[in-house]
Amino acid sequence: MSIVDTPERRQLRELTRAFVTREVLPHLDDWERAGEVPRALHATAAKLGLLGIGFPESVGGSGGDLLDSIIVTEELIRSGGSSGLVAALFTHGIALPHMVAAAGARTGGSLGGRLGGVSSPADDSLIERYVRPTLSGTMIGALAITEPDGGSDVAGIRTTARRDGDHYVVNGSKTYITSGQRADFVTTAVCTDFPGSGELTLLVIDKGSPGFTVGRRLEKLGWHCSDTAELSFADVRVPVANRIGAENTGFLAIMEHFAAERLSLATQAYATAQRCVELAVRWCRDRETFGRPLASRQLIRHRLAEMHTRAEAARSYVHDVAARVAAGEPVVTEVAMAKNMAVAACDHVVDQALQLHGGFGYLRDAEVERHYRDARILGIGGGTTEIMNEIIAKGMGL
Repeated sequence: MSIVDTPERRQLRELTRAFVTREVLPHLDDWERAGEVPRALHATAAKLGLLGIGFPESVGGSGGDLLDSIIVTEELIRSGGSSGLVAALFTHGIALPHMVAAAGARTGGSLGGRLGGVSSPADDSLIERYVRPTLSGTMIGALAITEPDGGSDVAGIRTTARRDGDHYVVNGSKTYITSGQRADFVTTAVCTDFPGSGELTLLVIDKGSPGFTVGRRLEKLGWHCSDTAELSFADVRVPVANRIGAENTGFLAIMEHFAAERLSLATQAYATAQRCVELAVRWCRDRETFGRPLASRQLIRHRLAEMHTRAEAARSYVHDVAARVAAGEPVVTEVAMAKNMAVAACDHVVDQALQLHGGFGYLRDAEVERHYRDARILGIGGGTTEIMNEIIAKGMGL
């Protein structure tokens, strides 16, 4: 029995599959066209315990670890959902972990101690004010790191936070913020020294704060059901109590949680590939050309075999690396390799799957068309393929 195929995790798969079948599939196309998922979906997922997977019960979560989170993500896509749905419904997976770690609440975590020692009453307050309500489905959180001129350069963040008594005064802008339109609060990376100094701090900024403006909804190639926004801050006063951990520990906090984010994206990639293999096999069995099913032709069978091989190899490697991360191993290079490997497999498979569907695959009515569009972001988000290659090269001693 593999580590991801225990009786408990099979039940988790079944729960996720039932959730997608009942709550998602009848509505996903409408959400794609609306540009967002309804807030009620968060509450439904929370009641089932899916929203809190990977977060300890001590902060309102459902327990479990990184592997459990990966199983939910994988099954959500393989059951007919999409990576865009994952992004919209589980944005708290990148908005909350820093707060949980700073409060010392995540089981087995050591980050809290490195973010300024013993957790403070302020850190505990963030759990009550933001983490619990989000995991119960009554609030939505987002993470704001990327800036218009920054791209992947996290250390070069120019949004500033100047201390003024019991508040910080924040000025700057963010872009490409997932769930930025719907979020009630945004975990925001700010510079507490001169712009671009790399001295970063994480602040929780409430929607509706004077000077905090949520800009237009950004229209995208894919992830249509996941709202994306630009944010701007003009002299926004944020209480010091909304700081996560100690001042100038934000860069470390961001780096610490990149592994989980990158493995989530890797999971979305291989799961999308697996789903597209399933869709292509079904299509090639049912579709006839010149009096024969497509699957009866050796060329098609071999193409499907190659697609399946790439998807399964990526899945196996991502699971292996995720298990090592969950065990506390420092596998930064391997995480980068897992993401790039899974994304490469996904890129190949979705392209081949759409080609096999022919003209129908190009229509919005085809599920494979949505996966084709959604897949393109996976090599960009959480660190581009090029950034991953740089990490891998460093790990090689180059």
